Amino acid sequence: MFIKIKFTIPVIVLLLIITNTTAQTIQLLNSGTKASIRGLSVVSDKVVWISGSEGTVGKSTDGGVSWKIMQVKGFEKADFRDIEAFDGKTAILMAIAEPAYILRTTDGGVTWQTVYENKTKGMFLDAMEFWNEQSGIVIGDPIDNKVFIARTFDGGKKWQELPPQNYPVADSGEAFFASSGTNVRKLSKQEALFISGGTRSRLFIRDTKTDLPIVQGKATTGANSIAVKNSKTFIIVGGDFNAKEDTTKNCCITNDGGKTFTTPATSPHGYRSCVEYINKFTWISCGLTGVDISYDEGKNWNWMSKESFHVCRKAKKGKAVFFAGSGGRIGKLID
Repeated sequence: MFIKIKFTIPVIVLLLIITNTTAQTIQLLNSGTKASIRGLSVVSDKVVWISGSEGTVGKSTDGGVSWKIMQVKGFEKADFRDIEAFDGKTAILMAIAEPAYILRTTDGGVTWQTVYENKTKGMFLDAMEFWNEQSGIVIGDPIDNKVFIARTFDGGKKWQELPPQNYPVADSGEAFFASSGTNVRKLSKQEALFISGGTRSRLFIRDTKTDLPIVQGKATTGANSIAVKNSKTFIIVGGDFNAKEDTTKNCCITNDGGKTFTTPATSPHGYRSCVEYINKFTWISCGLTGVDISYDEGKNWNWMSKESFHVCRKAKKGKAVFFAGSGGRIGKLID
C-alpha cells in the first residue's frame, strides 16, 4: 500500500535547508605549522596561500593535501595578517606594524622583495584587496583621525600613498580590525568599500559614510568583515571579540548598496571575524565559536561547525572554500 504525501512549498523549502545543512562539513587539514593564521588567498581549487604570525607563509598546490611552510628571512617576528596571491609563484604579503611592510615574491616564496615600508608612529595596516593582478589597495588604522590608504597599479611592485587631504576622516576611537584581511573589498572594477569598528562602526563608500546596525561603542566591538555579492548586496559581520558567544548585533545585510540595512532572523552564533559570498543565495561566516552558513541570503544562519577559524575564503577561479585560524588550523568545505 502506498501513501501519497503532499508537501506545501514552505515544507519543501525547510527540507532543502535541512538537507543543505547536513550535507556540508569542514575537513581539517594538516598544515604543518602552529602559527596563528589570518591571511588566506585561495587562487584556485588547487593553489592556496596562507600567512600569519612569526613571519609564517604557507602554500599548497594540491588543494590542501600537502603544505610548504616557510618563514620569511629577516621577518621572523612579523605578523603577516593578509596575503594576496595570483598563482603558485606570485604573492603579496602584508605585515601590520612596527614597522609596516609589504613584501612580494615571484618565485613561490623562496625569496621576498620589500616593496613598501612605513615607520610612521601609529602605523598599522589592516587589509589588502586587489581588483585584478595589477590594481590593489591597502588600508590602515587612522592616524590623526585620517584613514591610511595606499594603492598599487603594477601588481604590487610599487605602492603610492593617497595625498593626506584625500584620506577619509574617522571619528575618535574609530578604527579597523586586522582580523581576516576582509574589511576592504572591491565594489566595482574601479571602486572599493570598507568598514570600521571600535567606538563607531560605519560603511565607507566613496564620500558616503553610513552607520551600521552592528554592536559598537568599545575598542573591541564593531564590524570586522564585509563580503560583496554585487553592487547592491553586501553582508557585514562582527561583534565583540571579548564576548565571543554574544550574538547581539553581529551581522547586517543590505540589498540596496548600503542605503538601508536589515538584521538576520537567526544570527551567526557569536562574534564573527570573516564572511564570504559562496554562490546564488549561499554565504559563509567564521569566528572564534565556529562556522555558520546561510542558504537564504543571510536571513538565517546555521551553525555547521564549532571549530574556531579567523578567516574563510572562496577560490577566485574555482569552487573550493578554505578556512584558517589559530594554531595553524586549516579547514576545507566538503560537500
